[in-house]
Amino acid sequence: MNTKTIVAAILITLGIVVLAYSGLSFTTPGKDIDFLGMHIATTDNHFIPPVAGAFMLVGGIVLLLVKPKSV
Repeated sequence: MNTKTIVAAILITLGIVVLAYSGLSFTTPGKDIDFLGMHIATTDNHFIPPVAGAFMLVGGIVLLLVKPKSV
């Protein structure tokens, strides 16, 4: 398998997962805050909309179907 096929398979898989769950949300650790001797941990919320999943799915399919140019 070449790199293009692997990237296409990953895009198709991620696109299907995002569309199946109607978008994905996840959290990542944010900046810690030190204020008056208190340590406050924060998190950042992120959301991947279903439209992005559709673009990933279409992009993966296009990558599989497009033939490389011969020189």
